[in-house]
Amino acid sequence: MPLGLGRRKKASPLVENEEAEPIRAGLNVDGLDSGRIGIAEGVTQEGLPPPPTNLRPRLIFHTQLAHGSPTGRIEGFSNVRELYGKIGEAFAIPPAEVMFCTLNTHKVDMDKLLGGQIGLEDFIFAHVKGQRKEVEVFKGEDALGLTITDNGAGYAFIKRIREGSIIHQIQIINVGDMIESINGQTLIGCRHYEVAKMLKELPRGKNFILKLVEPLKAFDMISQRSGGRAGSGVQLGTGRGTLRLRSKGPATVEELPSAFEEKAIGKVDDLLENYMGIRDSEL
Repeated sequence: MPLGLGRRKKASPLVENEEAEPIRAGLNVDGLDSGRIGIAEGVTQEGLPPPPTNLRPRLIFHTQLAHGSPTGRIEGFSNVRELYGKIGEAFAIPPAEVMFCTLNTHKVDMDKLLGGQIGLEDFIFAHVKGQRKEVEVFKGEDALGLTITDNGAGYAFIKRIREGSIIHQIQIINVGDMIESINGQTLIGCRHYEVAKMLKELPRGKNFILKLVEPLKAFDMISQRSGGRAGSGVQLGTGRGTLRLRSKGPATVEELPSAFEEKAIGKVDDLLENYMGIRDSEL
């Protein structure tokens, strides 16, 4: 077999003689031996129990509330709900107030959304619930022009709004708005594909009611919706490994995907967004 074409290395065990707890499904933390630490709950991929706490790596992250706050330090979370719980403890707020998190920017930038991986040097900004609003929308076309995502903890929100679409013409609906209900039916606890399906199945030629919650903004963040892609800002995180947070199994170290794999994942995501209105690299 030619060199460089061997099989992918198996997941490495956790760092020994250090303390810490894992993180969420779909999350990774960069910076450990150029690999990924995957975190799951309950059992390993081989069906074994998770390693003792004293054998898990201690991972500490810095965080702020996106609208402004002192800097907090959080650790010991194994999924998104626990992450939000730690943020709630750090800032004395209910965890349910956290809508989503971005990495290295306080802005509502969907390209920096926490949900794929966290670099060990990444700074976590938590976006909390702000103003509630109710909007009546006339569905004059089959496609509303929305891309929906969710935070993995029961909240679905708007990730992108296609320019020129029905929703784009309603200026009070913005990227980052959480979709609380459609025609009175609550969406708390729904996944993004369930919300996208419900929006797609709404009858054409009729009105429907959206109840939304926008992220709380500081004065310097007040503006109309920003573009889907961010500019070339300063990159704070430089770690190479990844902490993966899964729904099942303990933390393990995995190799980073190759450039070819990253490109392929991006193309599949583009197809999902174009035809289903969702974007999910885990799928």
